[in-house]
Amino acid sequence: MAFAELQAPADWHTVDLLSDLHLQPSDSASFDAWRGYLDTTPADAVFILGDLFEVWVGDDAATEPGFEAQCADILRAATRRRPIFFMHGNRDFLVGDGLAAQCGIRLLADPTVLVLHGKRWLLSHGDLLCLADTDYLRFRSQVRDPAWQRAVLARPLHERRALGRTMRSESEDRQRGTNKDWADVDNDAARAWLRQAGAATLVHGHTHRPATHDLGDGLERIVLSDWDAAAHPPRAQLLCLSMAGAQRVDLR
Repeated sequence: MAFAELQAPADWHTVDLLSDLHLQPSDSASFDAWRGYLDTTPADAVFILGDLFEVWVGDDAATEPGFEAQCADILRAATRRRPIFFMHGNRDFLVGDGLAAQCGIRLLADPTVLVLHGKRWLLSHGDLLCLADTDYLRFRSQVRDPAWQRAVLARPLHERRALGRTMRSESEDRQRGTNKDWADVDNDAARAWLRQAGAATLVHGHTHRPATHDLGDGLERIVLSDWDAAAHPPRAQLLCLSMAGAQRVDLR
């Protein structure tokens, strides 16, 4: 496993990490929470660790009036104030260079080591470490293949939207019919990654199980929360990294 590395500039004091917002037109509460957060955060940089969108069918979707274009406008305004880094998730793996150029976001390899205040933080979406979910890993290998992506992106946008709806429905059906233990990260694999990266803390999303896990030998795994601002209680949480360490911040 190769680990990309990002050295934070010396003037970065705080960095926000978030994931699994699953933004979609039907969830205006989470969309509004995300927009408000980007307007007001004091962070020097924002890292989105995958699944910002519930589904993304190609960057050309943001060139037409609609939800994707609204999201692109918000990102473009936000990147004028601070750098925003984006890591692909299992829902928005078709985000590409087009959206990055349109909005000014910076695409991030999975995994990446962030060096901040002299500490090494290993960042990942987390799905690669769910080793027991073999069906998903086969699916991931298929949809991350450049030839598969080129073939899909060559199809008309309306066909890709229909494909996205189908894939989302199939995923939801599968999750309802499966013991959700399948989705958890393999701790032995997480420890191996951390040792190889020379880091003590792995931060990831994907599993929707916010917690901090002691992996032994000074290693830990911090799981980010998913977002659902319409839930009771609402979920709109980020992890703030600073000189003091890692702190969860609830926005609602």
